[in-house]
Amino acid sequence: MLGKTALIIGATGAVGKFLLQELLSSPAYSRVGEFGRRVTSFEHITTGQEKLIQRVIDFENLGASRLKEGKWDVVFVTFGTQRGKVGGDAAFEKIDREYVVNVAREAMNDDPSVSQRVVYVSSAGANPESHFLYPRSKGLTELGLAELGYKETIIFRPAALTHAERSERRLMESVAISLLNIRKSWVRKYSVPCPTLATALKNAGALNGATLQQYATKDADVPFTLVDNGAIRPLADVTL
Repeated sequence: MLGKTALIIGATGAVGKFLLQELLSSPAYSRVGEFGRRVTSFEHITTGQEKLIQRVIDFENLGASRLKEGKWDVVFVTFGTQRGKVGGDAAFEKIDREYVVNVAREAMNDDPSVSQRVVYVSSAGANPESHFLYPRSKGLTELGLAELGYKETIIFRPAALTHAERSERRLMESVAISLLNIRKSWVRKYSVPCPTLATALKNAGALNGATLQQYATKDADVPFTLVDNGAIRPLADVTL
């Protein structure tokens, strides 16, 4: 049986870099596309090079991206940004929300009969009605993805990320992790390592819907399959 085809947008980020390796090493996936503003150097790819397709794209000109040509079974979106890094609220929302929804729309198969799912890394506390920019943007992005018409929209809401291996420090995330480390018993409940999240994402893309629902949060108020922080580790433990 042939494996699934997967597209990952954001493979050079903290979570995406681990997800790319997971997808390339997994027999559940036969072809992997890495599309983004920049792509991973081949010298950093240790396995699965033969099934990798890479393409640099312009988020302001997605019509030229050729995203649809892959006819992807699973579309993973793992990128985001910081308000301070991009220079204000409008720029943040453009990248964190508009780019995410637009690229997922562009990657959709034109044939509505094709079963295709999108998997997005959001954040704990995401809420489209929040008075705060970050959780509101994440919540609105979740709803925007759910409205696109994928067969299934899967949203992950991890809490504080550890083992991120970022080139820059994120102040609030660093503070949260430091506080968690004061109480070791809180670490598993309120944080998740990026490699563990990547494994859970890979599994979510490949599992059948009924099995995946065993790890989903039952919430009638959301129009998508929701995987909260507490379910990420158990989902990562699943053997495909």
